[in-house]
Parts: sequence; C-alpha cells; structure tokens
Amino acid sequence: MVRYRRNRVPHGTFFFTVTLRDRRDDALVRHVDALRASWRVARARVPHEVIAAVVLPDHLHAVIAVRDGVGDYSRLWQAIKKGFTRRIAPRGPSPWQARFWEHTIRDEHDLRAHVDYVHINPVKHGLVACVAEWPHSTFHRYMRQGRLPRDWGGVVPTIARTGEPS
Repeated sequence: MVRYRRNRVPHGTFFFTVTLRDRRDDALVRHVDALRASWRVARARVPHEVIAAVVLPDHLHAVIAVRDGVGDYSRLWQAIKKGFTRRIAPRGPSPWQARFWEHTIRDEHDLRAHVDYVHINPVKHGLVACVAEWPHSTFHRYMRQGRLPRDWGGVVPTIARTGEPS
C-alpha cells in the first residue's frame, strides 16, 4: 500500500486540488449548495480560512490557511467529502477520488501565484470567457473588496507588433 507523506505545518497555508472520481460528472456545480453546507460544517471541526477557491464541475481548487494548530487538512477534506456525499448520495458510493493533491504555500509570491491560478481556472478550462462570469469562485469576493478589477483575467492583452511585417 502506498503511504502518502503529507507536509503538516501548524497554522500553514496550502493549495489543494480535490477531484470527483468521474471527471465527466458535474455534481460539484449541480449540488454546489450541498458542497457549501458541508464546508460550513467542516469549518466547525477544523478551523480554517478560505483564501481563494473555485468550484468547477468535476473538481475544485482552494487555497486554505489551516488554523487548527497542527495543519490537519486531511480531516478537513474528509469532513467536506463525507458531508457532501451524505447530502447527494446517502446510500450510494462516494463520488470523490480517494486522494487529493496539496502544496504547501512557501511565501507571498507563491501565495499570489496560487490564488491567481484558482481564479483563472474557469477560463483555463473554457467554461467562461472571463473570470467574472463564473459564479462559483472567491474572485467575486476579491472584486467586492476592490482587490481585483472585474475584467481581471478576462482581457487578452494586445501583443505589440514588432520586427519584420509578415
């Protein structure tokens, strides 16, 4: 059996990717209210702050500061996954992949890069043309707080024409 080595950092900040078993499923957006309810319950069990998150049809990304003193984010994801599964398929198999991917945020630059990655993800996957069009993202909170403009990530920069004409 494979033993996963997780980096436990008390009061650490982490980037996560959590995926459904069937990558063609859209259960996360179809049942986004169940996911939110499960997450609220999990917050009581494992104190944490959601720095950035995006929910896509078959997976989600999140940057989370774990505030439980031991960095036990596995307990957090276990609670979220179980709560969601009980709400949408109480007698069926879990829709989740058994594992998740995590990355320990190292510094401010790493944090900004991962928050940007979270917010741009719906555009990256072709779900929307601009970030503001995707409803299931903390991008909207950042926008309300004046931290990001509405057109962030959705405007393709004009590339300067330089060199020989084609």
